[in-house]
Amino acid sequence: MSLTSDPPLKTSADTEVKAVEAPAADDPGRLKIVPVRHPWRWVAIAVTAVLLAQFVHGLVTNPGWEWEVFGEFFTADVVLKAVWTTLQLTFYGTALGFALGIVLAFMRLSRSRFLRTVAFGYIWAFRSIPLIVQLLFWFNLAYLYKELQFGIPFGPGFFSFDTMGLVGAMSAAVLGLALHQAAYAAEIVRGGVLAVDGGQLEAAAALGIPRLRQIRRIVLPQAMRSILPNAANEVISLFKGTSIVSVMAIGELFYQVQVIYGRNGRVVPLLMVATAWYILLTSALSVLQHYVERHYAKGTTR
Repeated sequence: MSLTSDPPLKTSADTEVKAVEAPAADDPGRLKIVPVRHPWRWVAIAVTAVLLAQFVHGLVTNPGWEWEVFGEFFTADVVLKAVWTTLQLTFYGTALGFALGIVLAFMRLSRSRFLRTVAFGYIWAFRSIPLIVQLLFWFNLAYLYKELQFGIPFGPGFFSFDTMGLVGAMSAAVLGLALHQAAYAAEIVRGGVLAVDGGQLEAAAALGIPRLRQIRRIVLPQAMRSILPNAANEVISLFKGTSIVSVMAIGELFYQVQVIYGRNGRVVPLLMVATAWYILLTSALSVLQHYVERHYAKGTTR
């Protein structure tokens, strides 16, 4: 019998028994794995699926959509010509807009305070004025200038053009779209150029590479990775924005659809014709964007 208050000593036999009886906390095979449950996620999926099913069911069964009228005019000659006009406006507006935008971007990056101020003023003005106002202004250019003269500045002119015959509805639309697009394209290109590490230009200059070649072979290929996503969004926005030129009575897609449903009164199916064409062509532009981005992304992923 122990006369002290110390606890009794554990024998090795007691320790072995307890080691066998107690479960090993670090043994994965004896742990019960419980999957994480997401009940509200399944509720959201079910609600979304029901809403989508109802929407599709309404598209198929609701006679108000008049799908037979949609099928009749979707590939009509007048609609296809309007689609071609829309593509022309988009192409010319994009090409001229980004060509001018690149010039404005490098003007803003110039060391000349005058060039930076002029480029900033242009971008500020054309981003501030709504596109529809710009289009109507260029459409009525002949009201301000009866003719355009070319010659010595502030001096005699050598030859002139009649403004009314030179700037028609289509020319005014392309001019307005291109000048409007240039303001946004300039900021997109400038942001892409600034994303390129300046040390590469210093290294190129140290190797004696000409400035123009530095921009063409070093800066722009790398800047395209940052430029392309925003540039593609602007092209798609311009493609849809061509519907604004309907105020100038140009036979693009939306204007032509308005003319047709103004005659037969089938508003909804004709609007669906325009919607379907916009979706198809926008999807084609998105696919083209994917392949162009993949081309300029070579070497960025391992």
